[in-house]
Amino acid sequence: MKIINYISSAAIPTVILLIITYGLIEKNKVYDTFLEGAKEGLDIVVNIFPTLIGIFLAVGALRSSGILDLIVNIIKPVINVLKIPAEIMPLAILRPISGSASMAVATDIISKYGVDNTIGLIASTIMGSTETTFYTIALYTSAVGIKKIRFVLVAALIADVVRNACVCCNMSIFVVNFFLTYEKKCSKILIVKSRSNSK
Repeated sequence: MKIINYISSAAIPTVILLIITYGLIEKNKVYDTFLEGAKEGLDIVVNIFPTLIGIFLAVGALRSSGILDLIVNIIKPVINVLKIPAEIMPLAILRPISGSASMAVATDIISKYGVDNTIGLIASTIMGSTETTFYTIALYTSAVGIKKIRFVLVAALIADVVRNACVCCNMSIFVVNFFLTYEKKCSKILIVKSRSNSK
């Protein structure tokens, strides 16, 4: 464990030294290049700042106004039919929008229900296997000046819905069991064929 801690502590300084060494070997002005990159980074921050403010404001309004609870109550009949725990829905709704808000919701869920039951496992899986879709799309498209995000947004939201449905309905367990069963059947067929060929 000490070796891993040492490697992780030394990784960033090593990369910085490698970049500086490469720049000196190539006879580039390393510090001037660094300053140009920092200036471009500040320009990007200034360009995406309004987008970030809008996202954070929308997430704050969602959490404090009670709209999230209203949305969960509206879709409760559907999620009851699909046997999805209603306690997970605020996390499933917030995760594509904001990482910090979804982290707060996931922390509340895990502290309330624990990590060893279905709700805690689903919350952990959603947090570990999902992306903040709206935030990422807004950040990257505004950074490069893309205005038309319709197709990217539709594809990303379809992926979010399918992933959350699969996680909540334990579809992953079904898929794993299916492939394990299929693999066992295939191995039995191969064993029978190899025995018949050896005779």
